[in-house]
Amino acid sequence: MLVAAAVCPCPPLLVPEVATGAAPELDAARAACLDAVGLLAAARPDRLYVVGPVPEGVHGVFPAGSAGSFAGFGVDLSVRLGEAPKGTAPSDARPLPAPLAVGAWLLDRADWADAPIEGLGVDEAATPGVCAGLGHGLAASAERVALLVMGDGSACRTVKAPGYLDERAAGFDAEAARALGTADVAAVLAMDTELAYELKVAGRAPWQVLAGAAEDAGLDGRLLFEDAPYGVGYFVAAWS
Repeated sequence: MLVAAAVCPCPPLLVPEVATGAAPELDAARAACLDAVGLLAAARPDRLYVVGPVPEGVHGVFPAGSAGSFAGFGVDLSVRLGEAPKGTAPSDARPLPAPLAVGAWLLDRADWADAPIEGLGVDEAATPGVCAGLGHGLAASAERVALLVMGDGSACRTVKAPGYLDERAAGFDAEAARALGTADVAAVLAMDTELAYELKVAGRAPWQVLAGAAEDAGLDGRLLFEDAPYGVGYFVAAWS
């Protein structure tokens, strides 16, 4: 059963080594993410899943010990998703996608050592039904389950945003922030998939996995951070 969740943005710039000048404008987001991860630890889960968006063909499970690198962003920095189970070698079969690598970095910064970890890459185009089904499966996998859910809002908030300015983006992000900040499961599952695609919302599918996992959990939500410093919506929320 799901007992806690943290929602965090997943830009590699969240990692100071990747950001030129450490991007101090993201300091508040980093602090909120670490606070949210701390709340996950306080829930004392039996298992933690790190869930993030990936392109088609990359989706699936990334076992504990899976490694990721930020070399593609010009930084000689590697991370690992927890520790491989005793008696097994760390898994290097598939590198962690960037969103899961950012999640692994957050857990490392928080000195996570509270429960076994597994990563789940979710196809960005997965339907709400598929996402909810994945969430149900995660929630049923242990008595006390926690999720670290990585994903960004729209990428169309300003003319300098990756997707340029779209007047619909601010409204979408405002409703996403409200739904995530209040643990409104029905609203998250009802997010418009076509509009989310047009606004380049990377978090829609992972958020709907969370909503599926939380359908019978009765969790409350808190919004810890909301901003769009690069024209991309970033939210940090805690469900418990």
